[in-house]
Amino acid sequence: MSIARRSLLLQASAGAAAFAATGSSKLPDLANFRVNEFETCLNAARWHPMSNGAREAANRYQEYKQRGIWDRSPKANGGSQAKTKALFAKLINASEDEIAFVQSTTAAENLVVQALGLDRATSGNIVTDGLHFEGSLYLYSALRKRGMDVRLIRPRGWQVDLKDIERAINRDTRLVAISLVSYINGFQHDVAAICDIAHRHGALVYVDIIQAAGAIPVDVKALNADFCATATYKWLMGDFGLGFLYARKDLLGTRVTRPVHSYRQLTSFDNHMFPHDKPNAEIVSYEAANTAAGFFEQGTLANGVSEVLAYSLQYIQDLGVANIQNHSQGLLGQLRSEVPKLGYPCITPADSKGPIVAFEVADPAGVAAKLQKANVDVTISGHRMRVSPSVYNSAADVEKLLRAIRS
Repeated sequence: MSIARRSLLLQASAGAAAFAATGSSKLPDLANFRVNEFETCLNAARWHPMSNGAREAANRYQEYKQRGIWDRSPKANGGSQAKTKALFAKLINASEDEIAFVQSTTAAENLVVQALGLDRATSGNIVTDGLHFEGSLYLYSALRKRGMDVRLIRPRGWQVDLKDIERAINRDTRLVAISLVSYINGFQHDVAAICDIAHRHGALVYVDIIQAAGAIPVDVKALNADFCATATYKWLMGDFGLGFLYARKDLLGTRVTRPVHSYRQLTSFDNHMFPHDKPNAEIVSYEAANTAAGFFEQGTLANGVSEVLAYSLQYIQDLGVANIQNHSQGLLGQLRSEVPKLGYPCITPADSKGPIVAFEVADPAGVAAKLQKANVDVTISGHRMRVSPSVYNSAADVEKLLRAIRS
């Protein structure tokens, strides 16, 4: 074993041991993350730094791949797909057969649109809002150009008024598409209220939970959402290339049709064209599962990411999502209190309890230069500064940001 490899394993083991010893309420968890060796990262809403334990899981998978494919035992390669799906289902209070693996949040939203036939429809309408993800607004703008009535609610005062959404929904509404927590400023919808309004009119609701799942409690049954999706490289502490789509079980095969077809959807498949095949009038016969996976999964998965998630999703649940939220709210409260005093108005609504706080910035280039000099990592986009601390951050990190923008 190389010195570098031995060092990495020691770091990962030390991080996991330290976490187990301190208990789930002890945050920040500095022992399980190395990111603070390199920068003050207050930007987990962009992508979450990998923990030592997650990197160890990834390395175990890479070692398996180097050996070849013959040792297929779960002990050898992690066998993590079923475990990962089960952990995510538990995290959002769904059943496992309501969860499908997808490539990304955007892929999931496109699949939902296709499964409802909205990519071909010219009747009915879709309701969305300006604080939804930019890739989603591109999707719905493209559908509008094809003839779909797309009703985009403009934010007022950096939030979307529930009454504006209610006015836009009518008996012709097919889908309401929103983000639980906006990537722009952390605004949170009252999703349960929106679902109630939509369902009264016969519409379905899709919710992007990428800036929520793993950072705040998410209960899809309490929300009464029809579809939810997330990638895993943010608050689920996974990586790019793998995400989850939740689809309510009773919609499958009723209001939802298969948008794609893949071997991953099958429970059985038989040829009837070769010697020794069972005779059948059909060339091939098959059965597809009546589950979210049986409707939406396609192609190969990012297995290495699944191995990371098998660790990270368990870590999140052991730590406790409510503890994670409470920790971040303490840091975000410090930012809400102090940053506006420096001339940067807060544009995150006071009642938002997500992991993001954002501020208006008159001189984004100047602020970016100050933060870069101090080695503090946040997102500055346009005239907005978005700050998103996580489990590895402390009040000292917030103070470092404040010192930098005061300078």
